[in-house]
Amino acid sequence: VGDKVMVLARSGLWQEVVNVPASQTFLMPEGMSFEEAAALPVNYITAYMILFDFGNLRPNQSVLIHMAAGGVGTAAIQLCKTVENVTIFGTASASKHDSLKESGVAHPIDYRTMDYVEEVRKISPKGVDIVLDPLGGSDTSKAFNLLKPMGKLITYGVANLLTGQKKNLVAMAKTWWNQFSINALQLLHHNKAVCGYHLGYMDEEFELIGGVVAKLVNLYSQGKIKPKIDSVWPFDQVADAMRQMQEKKNVGKVILVPEAPKEESKKEEN
Repeated sequence: VGDKVMVLARSGLWQEVVNVPASQTFLMPEGMSFEEAAALPVNYITAYMILFDFGNLRPNQSVLIHMAAGGVGTAAIQLCKTVENVTIFGTASASKHDSLKESGVAHPIDYRTMDYVEEVRKISPKGVDIVLDPLGGSDTSKAFNLLKPMGKLITYGVANLLTGQKKNLVAMAKTWWNQFSINALQLLHHNKAVCGYHLGYMDEEFELIGGVVAKLVNLYSQGKIKPKIDSVWPFDQVADAMRQMQEKKNVGKVILVPEAPKEESKKEEN
């Protein structure tokens, strides 16, 4: 009772009172704000397990991170920086490139105006060692083709299924139709790995997740990772918070809090 904790739950956290099993809570380290604690578990567990457990990231390798300015993207960049001499390619709209360079992305790529496959090949003709794929559809095929021998593709989402403000059924069907598919025999000839990751389906893996969180807390305490907060919104502005992400304006994590931060309340009173 009275412990400050981070919580990992599949859904139901957009409310003032939440009930979760104790096994899904983790003690917050000294000096961590509640906003940082909200930003850490899902994004950093995902990025850590993708890069290290599946990706086996090692010094002198190269990584392509899509949606590099988002929650998982910013976590992955920071985690890449904990390994010596990792070259990071990151896709994001041009307005976010300066921020990405500051955070350690060697080669930001504007996916809206450039062919990111061509851009990667210009710099690294053989491709990259690891691709993080939250996109799905034809982008997964591009990712597989961009891998070097012994490279690893980790797919963890299908953002391409969501197009614009409303789900476009034609676009969704096209994405589904273009979804990457390969059989085990074909993999033999390529010397590449394809992995699928979904944190939501590891509800029962308490020891596994707990071990990852312990490593992340250790990295946080050493100052090697720090959740990047884009903006904080009270519950009654949830639509604006969602719009911030939908319009791809955020760099880092968009956080919801039950009430407006006290500083803002004081300003309003004045």
